[in-house]
Amino acid sequence: MKQIFFYLTVALTCTSIAAQKANSTPNAEPYTTPKLVVGIVVDQMRYDYLTRFWDGYTEGGFKRMVLDGFNCKNNHYNYAPTYTGPGHASIHTGASPSVHGIIGNNWYDKEIDKSVYCAGDNSYASVGTEASAGKMSPHRMKVTTVADQNRLHTQMRGKTIGISIKDRGAILPAGHTANAAYWFQGKEEGNWISSTFYMEKLPKWVVKFNNSKKAESYMRPWNTLRDIKTYVESGPDDNPYEGVHRGEKSPVFPHRLKKLSKFNGGYDILKGTPFGNSLTTDFALAAIEGEQLGKDNHTDFLNVSYSSTDYVGHKFGVNSKEVQDTYLRLDQDIARLLTYLDKHLGQGEYTVFLTADHGAVHVPSFLQSVKVPSGYLDSSGNKDKFTAFLKSEFGNEAILKNVSNNQVFLDHGIIDSLGLTVRAVQEKIAAEVLTYDHINRVYTAYDLSRGTMTDKLSRKIQNGFNQRRSGDVMYVLDPAVISYSKTGSTHGSDLNYDTHVPLLFYGKGINKGETTELTEITDVAPTISALLGIAFPNGAIGQPISKVID
Repeated sequence: MKQIFFYLTVALTCTSIAAQKANSTPNAEPYTTPKLVVGIVVDQMRYDYLTRFWDGYTEGGFKRMVLDGFNCKNNHYNYAPTYTGPGHASIHTGASPSVHGIIGNNWYDKEIDKSVYCAGDNSYASVGTEASAGKMSPHRMKVTTVADQNRLHTQMRGKTIGISIKDRGAILPAGHTANAAYWFQGKEEGNWISSTFYMEKLPKWVVKFNNSKKAESYMRPWNTLRDIKTYVESGPDDNPYEGVHRGEKSPVFPHRLKKLSKFNGGYDILKGTPFGNSLTTDFALAAIEGEQLGKDNHTDFLNVSYSSTDYVGHKFGVNSKEVQDTYLRLDQDIARLLTYLDKHLGQGEYTVFLTADHGAVHVPSFLQSVKVPSGYLDSSGNKDKFTAFLKSEFGNEAILKNVSNNQVFLDHGIIDSLGLTVRAVQEKIAAEVLTYDHINRVYTAYDLSRGTMTDKLSRKIQNGFNQRRSGDVMYVLDPAVISYSKTGSTHGSDLNYDTHVPLLFYGKGINKGETTELTEITDVAPTISALLGIAFPNGAIGQPISKVID
């Protein structure tokens, strides 16, 4: 009897333990299946835009993602140059330019001896326009994206759609296997277009959207969303550090878009206003409905890049009221997107991540006015000095093929004909360039190809160096020194103002919390891949952020 009781007790205990384990495991499978993954990239968004404008945000946009999602507060780019093309590629591939090959927006191609565009492809034709703006594809990106891996994992049943005002912002995130990517053709058209890489003609829902003349509805005065006196987080509306649109005398509100469009490329004027982001959101909502995203058992991807923030930042600068108003309005657009997803897919049935392709520097002329070290590179003077050096040192200035993206490209054939070694010439040029004003550091391709850089900043240069595509000598400017106009902000460096960007995760499978531990932009794609239980992008160098999904 005692023996029977013993076995019965053991059985009940084991059953109880098993039940506890089952109850403590919310998801028995080692993966999560949201109906839709939405990847949001905000072009030129510094991390501090989250905190600086916090009080002006609504409860349903940025605040919802921060407070109800996971906030990576110390997220950085781990390479330079920090430009739009490399940024979008790195976010979605989990790789740096050294691997994925997108080393700039444009770069000098050593093999064909001419400059190329990161998404340009004359093998394909435009769809939706007679202009050449649709001759695009992702063919220069050498690796897969997380969306590509999802397509492969689901036997192509999971859809991928890319959307952005900029072609590269739509094409690179969507990857090689995307169902479609769409971008905005301004000028006199004001339509969303694509490429024959994806389709032969626009789907009916896109035609319907273009025919609705939605872009025309935004050709109205751009005034501040709220009383401009409450915009105390930014500088004066009228100041010498902001650019002006053609047709304007001063950079102040309101900006009368209909009038300005005559002097600024027609519908292209919308790109540099928050209305470009609103139009992008309108089109993204139409895509969810038109493509029936999230309506079956296979996870779909919608990649949305908000480009207008970049145009506004370049024109008016980090400290402008235009930038502040753009982010307050973008907050409302993000809230509108999340609310739509709640209604049409169900709250808790989708996953969102939000980050940026790079940050931006304060306008150096403004920094100089408050005694912060900064400045502008004298490109013309340096060019004359460098040409004289080449003639004196090598007797042949034709040894230089190209200078772009802070890189020097040399003619190796001429170097051979002079009886010199490439390494020796690289080192002589590096030593020369380092003597120029506002040059902080210089690297040779020889050193970047063979050595492992030990310090943090040098590793960023190495991660941005692609052996097949990058130049012979790379140079880095002093902090807050740029080669740009005296008005407006730009980007591209390996310093914090360009590398520190938001990284927010929200929705299904995402933990609620925050971290100040270092995360890197190449961690985004592996994190989403691990969440979905799919293979990582084939060139990924990042790691899943375990606090986000474990």
